[in-house]
Amino acid sequence: MAQSSDPNNRPKPGPLPPAPHSNDPPAIPPSSWAKRTGFRPRFSGETNATDSGPISNPPAPKPAVNGIAAQPANAQVQVQGQGDKDQAVKKRREGEGRLPRKPGVNRQANNAVAEAPAAPAVQPSRRGVRNGDVENPVPRMVNDEFVSRQAHMKYELRDTPGLVPIGFYGFQHYLSMMGSLILIPLVIVPAMGGDHEDMSMVVSTVLFVSGITTLLQANFGSRLPLIQGPSFVFLAPALAIIKSPEFLGLNGNNFKHIMKELQGAIIIASAFQALLGYSGLMTLLLRLINPVVVSPTVAAVGLSFYSYGFPQMGACLEIGMVQILLVIMFSLYLRKISLLGHRIFLIYAVPLGLAITWAMSFLLTEAGAYKYDGCDVNIPTSNMISDHCRKHVARMKTCRADASHALNSSPWFRFPYPLQWGIPVFNWKMAVVMCVVSVISSVDSVGSYHASSLLVASRPPTPGVVSRGIGLEGLCSVLAGLWGTGTGSTSLTENVHTIAVTKMGSRTAVELGAFILIILSLVGKVGGFIASIPQVMVAGLLCIMWAMLVALGLSNLRYSEAGSSRNIIIIGLSLFLSLSVPAYFQQYGLSPNSNSPVPTYFQPYIVASHGPFRSQYRGVNYVMNTLLSFHMVIAFIVAVVLDNTVPGSKQERGVYVWSEPDAARREPAVVKDYGLPFRVGKMFKWVRWVGL
Repeated sequence: MAQSSDPNNRPKPGPLPPAPHSNDPPAIPPSSWAKRTGFRPRFSGETNATDSGPISNPPAPKPAVNGIAAQPANAQVQVQGQGDKDQAVKKRREGEGRLPRKPGVNRQANNAVAEAPAAPAVQPSRRGVRNGDVENPVPRMVNDEFVSRQAHMKYELRDTPGLVPIGFYGFQHYLSMMGSLILIPLVIVPAMGGDHEDMSMVVSTVLFVSGITTLLQANFGSRLPLIQGPSFVFLAPALAIIKSPEFLGLNGNNFKHIMKELQGAIIIASAFQALLGYSGLMTLLLRLINPVVVSPTVAAVGLSFYSYGFPQMGACLEIGMVQILLVIMFSLYLRKISLLGHRIFLIYAVPLGLAITWAMSFLLTEAGAYKYDGCDVNIPTSNMISDHCRKHVARMKTCRADASHALNSSPWFRFPYPLQWGIPVFNWKMAVVMCVVSVISSVDSVGSYHASSLLVASRPPTPGVVSRGIGLEGLCSVLAGLWGTGTGSTSLTENVHTIAVTKMGSRTAVELGAFILIILSLVGKVGGFIASIPQVMVAGLLCIMWAMLVALGLSNLRYSEAGSSRNIIIIGLSLFLSLSVPAYFQQYGLSPNSNSPVPTYFQPYIVASHGPFRSQYRGVNYVMNTLLSFHMVIAFIVAVVLDNTVPGSKQERGVYVWSEPDAARREPAVVKDYGLPFRVGKMFKWVRWVGL
């Protein structure tokens, strides 16, 4: 019999349950925020299959039981949709591995959706959600710069939207990296005693070689959109060779003599790097290189020049500080302002800051702010009689916009050619130093390959592709040594930041930009214009670029568990010892009151003459004292030893995941991303360690 709906006739509830005994322990709340919210951390980008997961073979089918083959749970769904699936596979094969992309979804996501089998329906759990369990975990926080390429990149690796957009983006790509391309010649040429004409010629040579090597790397190397150029990794050894004891006593213009010594060391070290890549040894070294190794090594490169940047800028603070503040304002405070769909201030922060500061220096120079009675900036300091002029000559040369005559003296057309400084001089001790540095350069490039591939390519490269890229970087550095740029040529670390900021990862755009760079290098006035940048602005740019290099190095930790105590200790020890150990070598045997002819900001590079390592072999003393005074060498040694000996899981270490060669060769998209053009790959198909 149905109960009446009258509320007065409803049965009254029974008595309340007894209260818990006062001696019972209280309920224990969840022990952590993660348990209360259901948070599941994703420390490593390697765990995301759509970003950096390797290409692996499909799992083997389940074995038959009692003669009956195992059937998947969704077999009926698969049979019903078999016709549609075959049609999708046919279209995908006709498109050579590249499905039509939906708005906001990348190519790889479409492939994953098309290839994934239909999942069986999940029955809702009858068990209620307990206190502390959360059905929707908190999503991971994503940086506004390094977000997934699905929503970030405008053009990926093989995109070619048209000649005009590609030309614009290619020129923009190089312009945003202008500081990395031109700053090293502006440092080493004055250190070698070169004049403004020598500096103009070296700048033009650097632009020419950078364009040539970028074209080679984009077609026959890693095939990633990475600009090649003079790396800051080679700056410290170049300065150490320049300030060697045998060169300190030279009189007159010793620029060409020292440049030939640098060329010989670079050529030998580059041949060693090419052998490291093309012999397959790099594939073995990749097992030791992980984010915990790359991060402190690259960061130590930027930290090693702290004694040069601001001391050089201190001679003219009113210009140098304005430049740094402008770049900070453009790149941080105004970074989200968009004009015509482009973040102008973020992309062109360095060129805009340089242009405004240069105009300010020109106005102050014309107004007579740096003019002193009876003093001429063109007269050498040794010929000045007045103490008043000697006191202000450094400020005049640093601050004045017309201190350099490179623009007026440079020709309109000049073609850089090999051996333009003379026949290289080969010295074994300098070559050994450069060979060790080439290994550090390879470590830097490995991090750039991995990070850039996550942004622009369908999959990470295979170990063979990485080895091929390192080998070609060695050949490119041989070209840099023959032409005489003063440093080796490698993939610039700033490439990753530039790709993320400009949202441009097209290989064609970088190649077109390289052609533009080659044409500009043939115009002598371009090199003269760059060489005429006042020294204080060069120092300000170096402060910014070295700080960016430190940040880019530390950003590699996002692929590992940055909060792990293991990684924290390894990174901390690597960075601290990379500063402390070289300081011991650099300060050993120096008297505090000694009057050294070398400026204070160059004294860390004369360690070969007074270092603590003293044996009966002078060459060995030179090599050991010089190498152990390099911050990046100490950081690399400490990090690679600790990371590969201290136990830790792959997720904790953030081990780089590269694509499997066998599966990559069967993936059309990966073959088109990394395969060599013009059927060159078929000629070297038997060389497994330099290809797919």
